[in-house]
Amino acid sequence: MAKGNNKKWYKLDNAAKIIPSSAHGADTRVFRICCELKEDVRPEVLQQAHDDVIEDFPLFRCVLKRGFFWYYLEDSDFKLKIEEDHLHACSPIYYPGRVNLLYRVNYYGRRINLEMFHVLADGTGGFIFLKRLVSRYLELAHDLKDVRYEGETSSVSEKGDDAFDQYYSRQKLGRQLKQLKNISVGRAHQITGDIDENLLPHLIEGTVSAKKIIALAKENETTVGVYTTSLYVQAIIDSMSMSERQRPIVISVPVNLRQFFNSDTTRNFFGVITIVYRPTEYDGNIATIIKKVKEEYDLQLKEESVERIMNTYASFEHHIAIKMVPIWIKDLVISFFNKESKKGITSTLSNLGRIQMPETLTPYIDRFAAFMAAPSQQICITSFGDRMVFGEVSPYSTHDAMMYFFRRLISLGVDVELASNDHNAKGGESGTDPVNEAGNKKKKRGRGKHGKK
Repeated sequence: MAKGNNKKWYKLDNAAKIIPSSAHGADTRVFRICCELKEDVRPEVLQQAHDDVIEDFPLFRCVLKRGFFWYYLEDSDFKLKIEEDHLHACSPIYYPGRVNLLYRVNYYGRRINLEMFHVLADGTGGFIFLKRLVSRYLELAHDLKDVRYEGETSSVSEKGDDAFDQYYSRQKLGRQLKQLKNISVGRAHQITGDIDENLLPHLIEGTVSAKKIIALAKENETTVGVYTTSLYVQAIIDSMSMSERQRPIVISVPVNLRQFFNSDTTRNFFGVITIVYRPTEYDGNIATIIKKVKEEYDLQLKEESVERIMNTYASFEHHIAIKMVPIWIKDLVISFFNKESKKGITSTLSNLGRIQMPETLTPYIDRFAAFMAAPSQQICITSFGDRMVFGEVSPYSTHDAMMYFFRRLISLGVDVELASNDHNAKGGESGTDPVNEAGNKKKKRGRGKHGKK
């Protein structure tokens, strides 16, 4: 669409509409996805690669504007400058009243980092861009010819599609409210810890063998998604006192809707399912948890269930009464309900799946990782080759649930390579890579027992 100043503009997709109103404090609504190479990054080559690739992603050059009823994205002439990373991971990108790009690309040592404000894309969309960026970088850095890129081949316009709007089916408001009520489970157990007085992000990253996790899932006759969720629930129970076990553990699991609907959009296109487990039912055996988690996954990942959840959330923006409410009122209401809804969630577990790159490029790449800013704890899982990475960034300087999670893996014979910017992060008998305050790996200092920086 074009406005009076002839600049192209875009409506925010459904998932993005609540983000500007809910970005407060530690919840910056910024995600970081990384590619760690097997060699140091050359910044001048990365700049050239970025400038080449961004032409196919015009939406990412947009800035956020505030209208009378809704926020919207407007095209800009801003140029991104590649710099060495000196910020804390997932630092704020959006500031109300400031007009700036909503993403940043930087480097540190062997790492290329993409950080993005969630209004532009979800993790899957971000990875579409990062994979293209890394591919172009390696082509330039090593003068590679005829690299067969078998990833997405969508057009520029398809990358910018609002898939929520494309697949939305109208529902009555009463049905929407009933479905939202069914999704809510009341107050859930909350993960706590020693919070940073300045709400600065504290990062922890654990890398394990993907083959070993797959083998453990098969041993338990389930999928990797169900198994890792169950193991995480078990770790949270480990971290709870007996009195805390009266409240349910509720894990929010984002679901990539591109699996169910034909879309190549880089914009937000995900739904959320909630996995509820009551610790009072735990008998010390993970099989008890797996059974319940699998039931929840099977029920909520049926195609009709996913479509119903998508329609429930998407339909609110289409309701005339909501459309006509001024944005300053929407900001207040969304901020309030966002805060209240978090009381019903213990944590979020986002599995971004296996990252695939052209075969010619894989010898140059060590791993991928992902992190999402959250007011409490959100775990992001990525896999590349045999490296599966669990990433978390939060305002807590202690990571009890994550440490129990990694100790569970170690007890099952899985080596865990830990990296953290916290002095007190301990991972048992595991290897450790220190990281700098921005959340980037520093040079390895051996395989220390406790993982101190």
